[in-house]
Amino acid sequence: SVMKKSILFIIFSIILFSFDVPKGWIKAGSEPKKYEMSVEKGAGQDGKNAATIKSIDKKISGFGTLMQNCLPDKYLGKRVKMSGYIKSKDVLNWAGLWFRVDEKDSKKPLAFDNMKDRSIKGTTEWQKYEIVLDVPENASNLAYGALLYETGQIWFDNLKFDIVDESTPVTGQKPSEPQNLNFEEE
Repeated sequence: SVMKKSILFIIFSIILFSFDVPKGWIKAGSEPKKYEMSVEKGAGQDGKNAATIKSIDKKISGFGTLMQNCLPDKYLGKRVKMSGYIKSKDVLNWAGLWFRVDEKDSKKPLAFDNMKDRSIKGTTEWQKYEIVLDVPENASNLAYGALLYETGQIWFDNLKFDIVDESTPVTGQKPSEPQNLNFEEE
């Protein structure tokens, strides 16, 4: 009947709407359709809203990310710290924040850190994480967000960008020289 179809349509719309991507954010990654990405009301560390990425499929080989791009203008030539809070549940492989500095017409980023070297696994409470990158004068775009690799769920909230000085070390970079070659450092 028409009534039954309209009720189903309304229910479907509510379900679809409640998994809506937050304003200003983009669903991306190698398997974005295998994740629910939305705002969860009241789930934030301060009792306000938080974004969430939750795997839908039982097995996923790839990742989903909720991300943004913005112009780098106010950060050109500066060292930038992106910080944010993440909480996780049953993260099988890994999750983290990520931050990338792009150059126009180049396939290789000028700077990149996805926290893989210090990733979030399993179930964790709210914790603050930071990524620090240099934004060279020739940067054309800043891309950033949170990602979940394979299955589980993360919530993230209160992302922030700050200009920091040279005393703050850059994160996610390869060491400039060989390290701990005699295995005596702990």
